[in-house]
Amino acid sequence: MTNGEVLPPKLRLEQVNWFASLMGKPQGYPILQNINLEVMVGDRLLITGKTGAGKTSLLRLLNRLNDPTSGKVYLDHQEYRHIPIQHLRHRVMLVPQESKLLGMTVQQALSYPLQLRGITAPTIQERVEQWLELLAIPRDWLERTEVQLSSGQKQLVAIARALVTQPDILLLDEPTANLDSHTASQLITLLVQLSQNHQTTILMVNHQLDLGKVFATRILKLDNSRLILNQNASEIEWQNLQVNSPHQSEDEFDF
Repeated sequence: MTNGEVLPPKLRLEQVNWFASLMGKPQGYPILQNINLEVMVGDRLLITGKTGAGKTSLLRLLNRLNDPTSGKVYLDHQEYRHIPIQHLRHRVMLVPQESKLLGMTVQQALSYPLQLRGITAPTIQERVEQWLELLAIPRDWLERTEVQLSSGQKQLVAIARALVTQPDILLLDEPTANLDSHTASQLITLLVQLSQNHQTTILMVNHQLDLGKVFATRILKLDNSRLILNQNASEIEWQNLQVNSPHQSEDEFDF
C-alpha cells in the first residue's frame, strides 16, 4: 500500500431496509430502515440502543440469517447475494447471546467447524489448544456437554468456537452478558488484540459501557430501526448513550 492510499471498506451497507410481514401493515413492520454504513478492516464497532432498536437484527442480516427487503450489502466490494452462504459464513461469523452446542461435547464443538473446512487433525488440535489457553478455558470442560455447563461457560465456548475458525469479521451479541467481570475484561482485551494484531473486524452489541470504552474504535446507535449515531469512540459523550439493561439483547418480535 502506498502512503495516502485510501483503503476500501470491508463491509458496506447501502440504503438497507428490512420489513417483516405483520398483519394490518401492508408495508410490514420496520426492523431496519435506511441503513447506510461502511466498516473498515480492523474496526471495532460497539452497537448500542434500546431493546427493539434493531441491534440483533443488524447482526443477523450481516450473517445472512435474514436478507434485507431492499438495499444492498457488500463484502469486499462483492454483493452479499452473489456470495454462497456457506462461504460467507466462513468469513463472517456470528456468536448469538444464547448459543447451543447441538449435543456435542466442548471438544467436538470446537473441532467441528474446522473439520467442515477440511483442516487437518494436527492443525485443528493446535488451534483448539491455542484458544483454550487464550480464553483460559479449563481442559476438564472438553468432555462436558451443554447441560454440564453454566450460561457463562457456554458463552465462552461459543466464542472460542468462532475464534478457532479465524473469521475476517466477528459478530458478537452481548458476549459478556453471562460472564463474571474478570473473564469479561479478559475477553475484551483479547478482542482488541485480535483486531490490532490480525486485522479482525469486530461488531459487538454490548450494554456494558465500561467494557465498550475499552473495546470500541467506533460507536453505532440504533433507535426505532434507524441508525442515528455513527461516531469515533474518542468523540463520544458516553454518559449520553442509552443502552439496554442486562439480558435484553433480543429485538422485539424475536426478529
